[in-house]
Amino acid sequence: MSDGAPQAPRERLLALDAFRGATIAAMILVNNPGTWSAIYPPLEHAAWHGWTPTDLIFPFFLWIVGVAITLSLGRRAEAGAARGPLLRKIAVRTLWLVGLGLFLSALGGVLPALLGLGARSLGDAFAHWRFPGVLQRIGVCYAVTATAFLLLPRRALPWLCGALLVGYHLLLTQVPVPGHAAPDLDDKAGTIASWVDLQVFGPGHIWLQARVYDPEGLLSTLPAIGTCLFGVFAGGLVRSTAALEQRVLRLFVHGSLLVVLGYVWSLALPINKALWTSSYAALTAGQAACALALCLYACDVRGIRRWAAPLRIYGVNPITVFVGSGVLARVLGWIDVGTRGGRTVTARSWLYDEVWAAWLGPGELASLAYALTWVLGWLAVLWVMDRRGIHLKI
Repeated sequence: MSDGAPQAPRERLLALDAFRGATIAAMILVNNPGTWSAIYPPLEHAAWHGWTPTDLIFPFFLWIVGVAITLSLGRRAEAGAARGPLLRKIAVRTLWLVGLGLFLSALGGVLPALLGLGARSLGDAFAHWRFPGVLQRIGVCYAVTATAFLLLPRRALPWLCGALLVGYHLLLTQVPVPGHAAPDLDDKAGTIASWVDLQVFGPGHIWLQARVYDPEGLLSTLPAIGTCLFGVFAGGLVRSTAALEQRVLRLFVHGSLLVVLGYVWSLALPINKALWTSSYAALTAGQAACALALCLYACDVRGIRRWAAPLRIYGVNPITVFVGSGVLARVLGWIDVGTRGGRTVTARSWLYDEVWAAWLGPGELASLAYALTWVLGWLAVLWVMDRRGIHLKI
């Protein structure tokens, strides 16, 4: 996909906000089950190779960040804005994203220990403070992509994207991994990406559930930048001067070709979200383009908009709800309300047990009902904010 076409005047497309909102609402849903021990399979990540619907959520969000870069920075650059202030704004936004990500991670251990909540000592909490994370990756991908968009010729961006994806493929498949006879993508500890994470962060500062790799690690950020660049190219198609129907068709066709590319690439490099393999980056970017094309067709071509109203409310305050939801979930996990069967019962687990599990019985249905209630509760908060014109941005 290319963004070299002439640019259209500014137009507010409902589908863009709705698509962003659907993505962040899905992220809130899968991050907040009633219990992690009872989740329907489509709402879980693939164990390693392969993908589930949940594995589409994060790349979709990164992809839409790339679309937004084209729409916002592109207009400002064309209006003659100086690069210096734009680069400073990129830097500030990046620091906010990374800082908020580290803050959310600290809420899971460091801050409770600092306040004397829970049994973990402050030293132990610092020793297990996870440094990578979702917002940190978004910040880094945004910084690199937005800077490249401002400073590089448009024709150089596809080459950059290709170099990142092909280069990462070669790193995963050709670079020897210390302690292993050869790179082994079937072994979670047998990849160069896992080895780099362990060397840089140490086992205490990566994702606790994995221990030998981090799904938002360093090397796998390279193809994630490629995902963001795919969004930039799609943004160029959306902004072109062609009729909207033609733009939608081109977006869908280009997305379909990327899906095919992803599956063909997977014959040599498996689709894997945790490693963010190049095949996964191409596949998910293609699916995101097709999904946005369908949203554009429904909302802005056919004018079928009622279904998109709640998604738009999520879409205009995405970081607000992601951070707010993360803070509330962690705080509920701090509050002890008693013991049951020799284990501490937190406010979060009590709500699940006494409301949803008591009503629907413990299991996947009650866990999903808890998550849906969480999504609807935040929709109510965001609706009030939207009615009052409160749209928090960083």
